[in-house]
Amino acid sequence: MAIGDWGRDGLRHQSDVAAAMARAASEFGSRFVISTGDNFYPAGVKSTSDPQWKTSFEDVYTAPSLQTPWFVALGNHDYRGSAQAQVAYSRVSTRWQMPSPYFSTDAAKTGIRDLEIFYLDTTPLSGGWGEKLEDLAHGHQPPHETRKQIAWLNENLGRSSAAWKIVVGHHPIYSGGRHGDTPSLVEAIQPMLKANGVQAYLNGHDHALQHIQRDGVDYICSGSGASAGSARAIEGTRFRSSRAGFAMFSLTGESLDLEFRDFTGAALYQASLPRRRG
Repeated sequence: MAIGDWGRDGLRHQSDVAAAMARAASEFGSRFVISTGDNFYPAGVKSTSDPQWKTSFEDVYTAPSLQTPWFVALGNHDYRGSAQAQVAYSRVSTRWQMPSPYFSTDAAKTGIRDLEIFYLDTTPLSGGWGEKLEDLAHGHQPPHETRKQIAWLNENLGRSSAAWKIVVGHHPIYSGGRHGDTPSLVEAIQPMLKANGVQAYLNGHDHALQHIQRDGVDYICSGSGASAGSARAIEGTRFRSSRAGFAMFSLTGESLDLEFRDFTGAALYQASLPRRRG
């Protein structure tokens, strides 16, 4: 399962989405949850004892079916608090998994053979002056590990022997939502996806559900974990929805099956994505 842009103290549609996720996770035996970032609004958390750990996470996703590992990416709102506190919470919670700002998981972590997922920290890569000013206004400036992180992704994608490779980042590469494309990621990350046989790039940031296909890569936005905004059709758009909800994935043989559900649990869209070769 994948959810993004969700930490609202249970308000808006966060609790509704959590309930729908719980039913779906139980129905399909979900093994883990991916968060595409913006985990706590409006300004992240201050420490591992911040009250929002309970009000936006522990007391919202309470169902037994959601007590699985949560592999978590950082978003721009998370940098308005302490991003390091979210890394450190991995040592407090057995469920919360963020060993560093960017990392990868393979079969040893997920239990799924032939799958490797790479989690990026896209805020330092996004290049947006508006976001940098917001971070500075909240007393924090993201570390500028741009070259190091890009080199890490390029090296590890090339070294991976997994049949299925997925990259997760908060900011979209391509999007029809309010924020739109992220030019710096189009330039730095998109060519790596294409060259290394990455099946899908999964993101949040735009509060919508979207499926876009370009140059053999599936761009999947799951960023409406609490509220939703508009999304227009752009080149490669296969689906878009302005409803709060989440994404579900199932890996079956030669295909990655995608389903979007809204905050009531209603199925909005289904697609079977054949495995990329190369």
